[in-house]
Amino acid sequence: MKDILYLVIPCYNEEEVLHVTAKKLLVKINNMVEDELISKDSKILFVNDGSKDNTWSIIKELHKQNDIFSGINLSRNRGHQNALLAGLMTAKEIADVTISLDADLQDDVDVIDKFVEQYYSGSDVVYGVRSSRETDTFFKRTTALTFYKLMSTLGVDMVYNHADYRLMSKRALEGLSEFKEVNLFLRGIVPLVGYKSSIVEYERHERFAGESKYPLKKMITFALDGITSLSIKPIRIITGLGFLIFFFSFIALAYTFLVKFFGKTVTGWTSLTLSIWLIGGIQLLSLGVIGEYIGKIYNETKQRPRFIISDKLISKENSNL
Repeated sequence: MKDILYLVIPCYNEEEVLHVTAKKLLVKINNMVEDELISKDSKILFVNDGSKDNTWSIIKELHKQNDIFSGINLSRNRGHQNALLAGLMTAKEIADVTISLDADLQDDVDVIDKFVEQYYSGSDVVYGVRSSRETDTFFKRTTALTFYKLMSTLGVDMVYNHADYRLMSKRALEGLSEFKEVNLFLRGIVPLVGYKSSIVEYERHERFAGESKYPLKKMITFALDGITSLSIKPIRIITGLGFLIFFFSFIALAYTFLVKFFGKTVTGWTSLTLSIWLIGGIQLLSLGVIGEYIGKIYNETKQRPRFIISDKLISKENSNL
């Protein structure tokens, strides 16, 4: 008997794409069942992340038409990472394996078969990795490359050109559930789970409707969350910078005594002014970085729930969930 697969799709204001997405995924699931790759009990799980449009109404409509479509509704908007985690933790209790993907289907669904084949070959985690970024703008390509290189430099273990298109086995999901942090960055956390992993390359498509949920401001926030959640190197860089400034302060001290000794106290006014501005700027920047970490600690210590599910649409055979 083949394993049960759940496709987990976080949704935020996706009314424009949801019907088309559901149709394409239904065809894909049915084909895989016919090819005996997965169980006939496999499902498509939509996670409504507090959408302000008709996304949840459409999910309820889809579930009513065909119980292959399941859904959970979060009590309010919690962000993509928390919505994805809510879907994965719900599916963990039902499915043998999950695949997470975005509602706009920019991730190529035709490679889902390859994900499952890698799973049957022994991989607990299969990462969907973009083979190229030709569809991205120059700015998007450059910032993405910078982001991955920066994360690698800071010691964060991430899969290059991988977003959140991935397969995870039940065992891997159990491992993921052991990570209790509130500040979620799943691209960095999943590799920490361990277990055997593999990669499937794919071409990313253009969004066929709606608009991106990751504008520049949100991408920057996401990157900062990733860095401060998984690496303490920025703090160590500040420490190193402090030692460096402390060293140069002795040189400046010696220079000051020499100027005083030779009676040229007026000279050096420009360098003194620049030094004050430079050190003041570094201090403010350092305080800002430290503040980011303190903010993360503050959120973690409160131990607030990462998500609250207000409604579930689960098929009858799983009504006990």
